[in-house]
Amino acid sequence: MRALVVTAVGAESDSVLTGLTPHPDSPGPEPRTLPGAYLITRRDLPGIAFDVLVGGVGPAAAAAGTATALALAEYGLVVSAGIGGGFAPAAPVGSLVVADAIVAADLGAQTPDGFVDVASLGFGRSVHLPPAELAARAAEATGALLAPVLTVSTVTGTADGAAALAARHPMAGAEAMEGFGVAEAASAHGLPVLEVRAVSNAVGPRDRAAWRIGDALAALAEGFRVLGPVLANWGERLEQHRGRS
Repeated sequence: MRALVVTAVGAESDSVLTGLTPHPDSPGPEPRTLPGAYLITRRDLPGIAFDVLVGGVGPAAAAAGTATALALAEYGLVVSAGIGGGFAPAAPVGSLVVADAIVAADLGAQTPDGFVDVASLGFGRSVHLPPAELAARAAEATGALLAPVLTVSTVTGTADGAAALAARHPMAGAEAMEGFGVAEAASAHGLPVLEVRAVSNAVGPRDRAAWRIGDALAALAEGFRVLGPVLANWGERLEQHRGRS
């Protein structure tokens, strides 16, 4: 199977590639540049090949980058990966969250009665569901929290904003800016999607001194070191199932 992993920025891509490089002395091919100036790097593991794409920040950029890559090669799985904010206390700094739902948390309308999501407005969908078995296996293998990951265009920076978001999504584990865009592109190509986030900060008041980006990037690398074989096994089982059907 071939999987596309989409990150927002180069530092996240580097961490994913570190996790997918079992022999650092022979790291593999150099990055290639796709149309649109997107950088993509390949790593091969037993049973699975990964292309790791730097897709840009935010849901629109992520969707555009993902769609570009998917138009140029055949994939069996798309993964949105990177760092993000965690909802305390369930997702502390340095931990991992695997999405059991990828939610467009601020796509909709504000009304006198509160926020109404785009699905309730009748203009599309606001949630993508990763394959349940895959998400559960990924969470178990990495020790991650299995919970919804919220996609926002503006990250939460106040206590009131965090409380409002948590009230609308009480089971949420993390927020980030790209997952729903990646999922929309994957869905348009009929592909399953997964989202993996390493927590660099708590969702809430913006306090850069409390961020632990280095710890989150290290956790992301370790997570993908474990995830490689898990995704390969899932892909093999999927191919076997298709072969019998």
